[in-house]
Amino acid sequence: MAYVVTEDCIRCKYTDCVEVCPVSCFREGANMLVIDPTECIDCGVCESQCPVGAIGSDRTPGFEKWAVLNAKCSLEWPRIRSMRAHLPDAGKFDRVPNKFNDHFSSEPGEGN
Repeated sequence: MAYVVTEDCIRCKYTDCVEVCPVSCFREGANMLVIDPTECIDCGVCESQCPVGAIGSDRTPGFEKWAVLNAKCSLEWPRIRSMRAHLPDAGKFDRVPNKFNDHFSSEPGEGN
């Protein structure tokens, strides 16, 4: 089992979760984060740190799509190890439904 980042992270990209991850398993895309399932130790500490509730167990019903996306993107996106500022318009996109089709970017982020 692993944790996954879901749609609620798109266009927000808060990094509070990155700061508390004991194994640095987060990867950074242009407008969201993902968790590398091969490195996640299932500690769950990240889940409670996300201000928009974008993290959950890969076994949560309906999260199968996000487990696949996290696994795929974690192979292509750089590791992010420390907290940085969220996206400038994050408040505008907080809890907006159905962001994937209109706002997801497969481009990698900067990492650190």
